[in-house]
Amino acid sequence: MKTVRVAAAIITHEGKIFATQRGYGEFKDGWEFPGGKIEDGETPQEALRREIREELDTEIAVGELVDTIEYDYPSFHLSMDCFLCKVQSGDLVLKEHKAAKWLTQEKLDSIDWLPADIDLVRKLKEINLSR
Repeated sequence: MKTVRVAAAIITHEGKIFATQRGYGEFKDGWEFPGGKIEDGETPQEALRREIREELDTEIAVGELVDTIEYDYPSFHLSMDCFLCKVQSGDLVLKEHKAAKWLTQEKLDSIDWLPADIDLVRKLKEINLSR
């Protein structure tokens, strides 16, 4: 099975987490943490900064690795490095996503997350976001 390596941004602000809804592709309408594929020669952090710049017209500071999610979809294996991030500049403009929400940890279950993101959501409910 093919492995797809991606990086995901857990963008936090004032105790809330930024979630995006896919507007395209096989997983259209599912909610996820923004990010994307890691290109050859890129670190996950570099990929994340590039993807957020491209998808959300925003510069981020990439912080600590929260988790690496390994998930088997029917047609590929996903390996997703998930980092805590903060906005440095920009307004999180939705260029590819259909919608976005800022959610408190208590409200993380209020949207329909993509399957690979569900374990990460469980973990995020337990951590201190003010680090």
